[in-house]
Amino acid sequence: MSKLGQFVRERREDFSDYFGEFFSRVVLLAVLLYLVISIILGMWWSSEPDLFDVENITQAQLAEQNGRLVTGVTTTAVLIELAEVLQEKPGGYISNDIAPPGLWLDNIAHWEYGVLVQVRDLSRVFRKDISRSQSQSSEDSSLKIAEPQFHFDHNSWALPASETEYRRGIEAMQDYLNRLSDPQQPAAQFYARADNLRVWLSEVENRLGGLSRRLSESVGRPSLDLGLAGDRNAEQSTQGEGYQERKTPWLEIDDVFYEARGCAWALVHILRAIEIDFEKVLLDKNALVSLRQIRLELEATQETVLSPMILNGGGFGMLANHSLTMSSYLSRASAAIIDLRSLLEQG
Repeated sequence: MSKLGQFVRERREDFSDYFGEFFSRVVLLAVLLYLVISIILGMWWSSEPDLFDVENITQAQLAEQNGRLVTGVTTTAVLIELAEVLQEKPGGYISNDIAPPGLWLDNIAHWEYGVLVQVRDLSRVFRKDISRSQSQSSEDSSLKIAEPQFHFDHNSWALPASETEYRRGIEAMQDYLNRLSDPQQPAAQFYARADNLRVWLSEVENRLGGLSRRLSESVGRPSLDLGLAGDRNAEQSTQGEGYQERKTPWLEIDDVFYEARGCAWALVHILRAIEIDFEKVLLDKNALVSLRQIRLELEATQETVLSPMILNGGGFGMLANHSLTMSSYLSRASAAIIDLRSLLEQG
């Protein structure tokens, strides 16, 4: 081989080594930059939205369509706002993200699910009870669309994406709100009756009871099968497990905590709207203060969490147990709901 050929080959190898090293450094730098940006975005996206003013939101919703402030408008506007917050908060809707940083943010994803569950429950009560004068009356055309849209899979990222389906639900609720606030369209109704309020409170009571139990199981909780308690002739399909000890897996403790926090955040707003739309019913039953007490208990769950992680100390241990603290607030709220339902059943 000539000296010229050898020189060209050596220069080619040097260039290949240099290019390979340069390319590796660029890739490494890009990965590091991506991780840094993801961490910063993740910290921002993980921040929970602040409580909003229910009355201001209602006025803003009505101003867009020149609607009237009538019974039911406030609760409807709050339902719409809760669904919109899920899509418009920092980072948008995160639960169905398949790439960082959304993929890593399981706490805010469970917070979203807590809010979504309340949107689903309220939209179902709207469709089945609140908008209907009696059991054999027809369903509202908009609510018939909205309710199943909100029940779409919350983890779907494509074909279709969860956000797309929830946006259709929001549009259907907005159509209902527009017709509800228009005196020329009496087909859209909101019946602020005690029995309708009891139906929704029953849904909330079950949700809070389930969350409170899951939170208390952070330290392990012995339990018995109470499925047949109170009825000696009752039967069940299969034999219960009897005595057992339930404990939330360590990696799921913070998930349950933030789901409960999101649920309580949504309920604070809904209860404020209920206080406005069902004011006459609550005053007639002397139950307004009971509703406000429930809201106060739930507002306490929204205090800033100062710890960088959700602690799981023993019930009487040296370290805090955030799950048990959250459970105590939800349990008190659930007990107050039982009392409120009892008041509403009285003549």
